[in-house]
Amino acid sequence: MFALPLGHTARLRPLEPWHAQEFLAHIDRARPSVDPWIPWATLSTGLASATAVLQRYADKQAEDSARIYGIWLDGTLVGGVMFTRFDHASGVCEIGCWLEAAGEGRGLVTRACRALIDWAFTERGMNRVEWWVSAGNTRSIEVARRLGMTRDGVLRQRFPHQGVRHDSEVWSVLAGEWPPGGAGPVEEEPVSDVKAELDRLMHAFLGAFATIGGSRPNLHVVREVFIPQGTIVSNVGDEPVIYDLDSFIEPREKLLTDGTVTEFSEWEVAERTEIFGSVAHRFSEYRKSGVLDGKWFEGSGRKTTQFLRTPVGWRMSSMAWDDEK
Repeated sequence: MFALPLGHTARLRPLEPWHAQEFLAHIDRARPSVDPWIPWATLSTGLASATAVLQRYADKQAEDSARIYGIWLDGTLVGGVMFTRFDHASGVCEIGCWLEAAGEGRGLVTRACRALIDWAFTERGMNRVEWWVSAGNTRSIEVARRLGMTRDGVLRQRFPHQGVRHDSEVWSVLAGEWPPGGAGPVEEEPVSDVKAELDRLMHAFLGAFATIGGSRPNLHVVREVFIPQGTIVSNVGDEPVIYDLDSFIEPREKLLTDGTVTEFSEWEVAERTEIFGSVAHRFSEYRKSGVLDGKWFEGSGRKTTQFLRTPVGWRMSSMAWDDEK
């Protein structure tokens, strides 16, 4: 039986019917994280039903129509990833994921999904990998963005769950968009707690501007992730424009709330982070999309961000960006 390393003490392995007892114990722990978004945990309420879920995937794997894998951290099952649909004839498959709180903040799901996508493209010759997610599930949407996926659209009020009808966002990545060796080498070193905190700060910063599905921007987050003296530099025009936090936030809040820009989101597609003691630097590639004056737009660019460790934790100190021309 194979075990793919996802970090120093994390492994990705097939999740099989004989894991049912362990799987059920894990699902019981994961219910608070999973239940708000999908009925996945409700399928396993006892040993018999947990076994049935895993047996169903074993049968589907034999038919080459689905597969399921578990993520073990320090020897404990904490989550998993799966091909919920695998149609080799059409060249289209769908992947999904779930995770309990003990596995969060370590990049485990993103690494596991990269391994599945890389296998689908390079070993099985698939053309399109899809990601279906409830529009309010921001953690799952962030994974899709980190995987370099494109948001194809929204299916409004697609399914009922816990008395509420949920919109479904559809994201995808195509074989031609997946870089050679897209899964990348799997690190054997422990995932740094500092790196996880810097990831959180960047995701919080980018998420502060999101207005998808009629949501309002949350720009006070910018002040939370930056030191009070922070500076932000735009290098997209003829000359650089240097902002303090107030001068940066005010015009963007107006654009995102007066109807000029709607359905806006921005996300990282690649990053390189270097940490040295109490300072850190991050170089990011990003994409963005939205509706400007009634017209859909998309864009991309690069950011460079500096971080400091402060008495209240890590904070951004400065950022500069340039859009792709």
